[in-house]
Amino acid sequence: MIHGRGQSGELYEESQAYDAQGRYIRAVDRATLNKRLLDHLEQMPNVSLHFNHKLTGADFEKNVAWFEQQKQKSDHAQNPTENTSIKAEQGRPAEISVDFDFLIGADGAHSAARYHMMKFARVTYQQEYIDTLWCEFHIAPRSSDSSFAISPNHLHIWPGGSFMFIAIPSLDKSFTCTLFAPASYFTFLSSSSPEDLIISFARNFPGVCPELISPEDLRQQFHENPHLPLISIKCTPYHYKSSVVILGDAAHAMVPFYGQGMNAGLEDVRVLFDVLDSHNVYDDSAELATTRKERRGGALNAYTAQRTPDAAAINDLALRNYEEMRSGVKSPVYRLRKWLEETVNVYLPRLGWRTQYSRVSFENQRYSEVERAVARQGRIIATLLGLGLVGLGGFTALGLLRRNALGYFKGVLCRL
Repeated sequence: MIHGRGQSGELYEESQAYDAQGRYIRAVDRATLNKRLLDHLEQMPNVSLHFNHKLTGADFEKNVAWFEQQKQKSDHAQNPTENTSIKAEQGRPAEISVDFDFLIGADGAHSAARYHMMKFARVTYQQEYIDTLWCEFHIAPRSSDSSFAISPNHLHIWPGGSFMFIAIPSLDKSFTCTLFAPASYFTFLSSSSPEDLIISFARNFPGVCPELISPEDLRQQFHENPHLPLISIKCTPYHYKSSVVILGDAAHAMVPFYGQGMNAGLEDVRVLFDVLDSHNVYDDSAELATTRKERRGGALNAYTAQRTPDAAAINDLALRNYEEMRSGVKSPVYRLRKWLEETVNVYLPRLGWRTQYSRVSFENQRYSEVERAVARQGRIIATLLGLGLVGLGGFTALGLLRRNALGYFKGVLCRL
């Protein structure tokens, strides 16, 4: 749902479908999903869970890792300087060593597994903080009947050109909202008067304040909630020999504008195990000439080769989607291309045309293939539009020539 203000000053809402086939995405609470996954893991007989262990070192030649034991963490917001390490008798944090066969690092953008792997593997690494910060806001349910304040069946976007405000529904009928804007915008609002924040929201995100968030709540949330950066990470390879592989944000942290960060991480798992199975890594029934470690090393080579271009592609697509969300959704060119691609998809499905969003969000097509397919569609559309403009120009020129010729001959006949 696109929100804005019309030329005459009235607020408007414009619903844009995710997909020509009526498909749509769902918002999932990450904390609840994590709990469900942990509950499932606890029921597996070959899984042991050990919380509060910090990876401090690893030797991927000898396959041994060291962990610092930490006590149960309290609320960091209440005790931000609390030292949670368990102290050994010598006064240093207690540390344990663990021998392992295969280590999978899925420990986020600031991955310790990746850090220690880079001491062994020749990793090409790229890290970028984009010039955008984000701050979270909250839209409460209606006070009158505790219902949703706006439509619960949409992702709500207030595009602002160089920044944007979005709202996503929650099960408790509230909305979790996020302001994305350049760092200079946050600096300006932080150092300005309280009224400047309200004025800025009224101008750039019409209908948010005071309609959905009161001025008092808006000011409080802006100043109390953290203003956090967005990081983009690319690296390769994702493994070292047969000893370690990194997945998810540890391998390819991305900005959140496609909603594909967790999806890409889960897809990493699917692709990894497909590759392990195709290399018979855990097939002990067949008589194979190679050892399991040798087969796993070959599988990890294949995994890195397949997954690196896909991860780089979704990283770039997510960055470009930010431009579409904050400004492109209101562009006539964007709307024309979306209409053309969806029309072809509906009436000529055999051509295989789909929008970029449909390919990414509703299909298992590789991200790198999506990027190539969408670029090809864009070239075809540009060519057809160019030919159309040339044809229109030709007909216009022919009409002008014909009119001028008729005028010339009429003049000659009059003189005769």
